[in-house]
Amino acid sequence: MTSQSQGIQQLLQAEKRAKDKLEEAKKRKGKRLKQAKEEAIAEIDHYRLQREKEFRNKQTNVMGSQGNLSVKIEEQTKETVRNLTSSYHKNMESMMKKLLSTICDINPEVHPNFRHAV
Repeated sequence: MTSQSQGIQQLLQAEKRAKDKLEEAKKRKGKRLKQAKEEAIAEIDHYRLQREKEFRNKQTNVMGSQGNLSVKIEEQTKETVRNLTSSYHKNMESMMKKLLSTICDINPEVHPNFRHAV
């Protein structure tokens, strides 16, 4: 019976060692998964920063040229306003005379469609 109880003790100890090794393997697996996740997050962050930097460079290039366009458009607008203002001042007097003469100089006459009642 002693040999039988020794065999049982050995089996229990072997089972305990196997269980410990299994627990240790699970812990290592958990640590490795956590480490892999952290590495993936770090890689994603690095990639995101790189892409954002490229985007900002492209945006700066495009916005820079748009900034030049806005300056050109502003200058063109100012030039157009100056031209319109000078044209207004140059033609204002003659237009006022023409408008007043059209309104004030009335020539009464019978409309051609008027039928005179007989």
